[in-house]
Amino acid sequence: MDYISNTAAEKNKMLKEIGIKEVKDLFQMIPEAVAADDELKIKAGISEMELMRKAQAQAAKNKSLDQQISFLGAGAYDHYVPGIIDALISRSEFYTAYTPYQAELSQGTLEAIYEYQSMICDLTGMGIANASMLDGGSAAAEAVTMAARITRKARVILPDTINPAYREVIKTYGSGVDLDFIDLESENQIINPALIEEKIDNQTAVVVLQYPNFYGSIEKMESISKIVKNNKKTLLLIIANPILLGLLKAPADFGADIVVGEAQSLGSGLNYGGPNLGFMACRDDRKMLRQLPGRIVGKTTDVEGKEGFVLTLQTREQHIRREKATSNICTNEALNALMATIYLSTMGKEGLKEVGEQSYHKAHYLAAKLDQLAGYQVLNKENFFNEFVLKSEKDSTELINELMKADIIAGYDLKELGSEGILVCVTEKRTKTEMDKLVEKLEVL
Repeated sequence: MDYISNTAAEKNKMLKEIGIKEVKDLFQMIPEAVAADDELKIKAGISEMELMRKAQAQAAKNKSLDQQISFLGAGAYDHYVPGIIDALISRSEFYTAYTPYQAELSQGTLEAIYEYQSMICDLTGMGIANASMLDGGSAAAEAVTMAARITRKARVILPDTINPAYREVIKTYGSGVDLDFIDLESENQIINPALIEEKIDNQTAVVVLQYPNFYGSIEKMESISKIVKNNKKTLLLIIANPILLGLLKAPADFGADIVVGEAQSLGSGLNYGGPNLGFMACRDDRKMLRQLPGRIVGKTTDVEGKEGFVLTLQTREQHIRREKATSNICTNEALNALMATIYLSTMGKEGLKEVGEQSYHKAHYLAAKLDQLAGYQVLNKENFFNEFVLKSEKDSTELINELMKADIIAGYDLKELGSEGILVCVTEKRTKTEMDKLVEKLEVL
């Protein structure tokens, strides 16, 4: 945009008002040794057309997933995004990431969030859902502190099969409220229920599980749930993949008390690290409702008897006394929640189930093919969803780098976590030709 500077007369008027003679007098506190003593050497401006050429040339140095075959997951997934989503969220009435402060003036936005909450409840089997969280990691961390407040206990059982980024966020949150974390080591990419039974006690606030876990494996949910429920007041927190929930049992069926997760896969696409969408739901319990962080949109009637939507609860530190607030989350992902709402409405129950089925069957097809290759082994070949660990006699980093030359992103290098192998992910977008190409390339490396 054009820049209209102040006139000399306007500058003099402002300088006189604050009692100085020159603009440089404003910067007397800057030491002479580091102060600029001449005009900045900035090149002359360029036209919009020239700027576009430069920007496009710079962008062309990168590669997008339209040019590469991606088997990378580990928390962010390359699912198909229906074209209707961008068309609808681009409407000026919706195009904001924020829930408006004068919320009741934005009935359309509130109704969309209300529908989002209802759909999250349907997916998880829970009775209450909030208006969204920043991402899966912050949702998990908020849920852990919520469980500690409800139970008034400080011990948290945290398996190593949970996404390592989520674990870090959970522990960062927990360090501020003196939570005691019990780390559990997995066996063959899953947690032994007997280990939880050994560690759980009357000081345990919550047991955290991921469904499926970071390695793609399905934990022994029913066995672990029984152990947790036998411990009376201990809560069960499940971090769930929403695509999986269209195919397998809902967390409520395992007796979950709180369910959170990352809903980026519901229409948000991949955007160089964000924005993401955290979801959070809990049992229909008044005590839990009062401790749920963020906002909740409710449906009501006005004085004229007309139906309307309002922010029923918003127990954030901006709205109530800080010491009474349940969260310091200062925003939500309203636009991404709208994307998820449109995605779920467009796909429907059968469509979401098909996405899950295709992801499952394609992942198992590829795992079987790779497991047959000499020098390669799939570690969790039985009970997994759409991710699995591929171990090789060759260095995983070298394999990934070599495949990148063929425009194939092989997966997540577990060496980053001090482990071995590649975490391979398959979604409904991958074709048989693409999967066979990966197998062929690995066979000759």
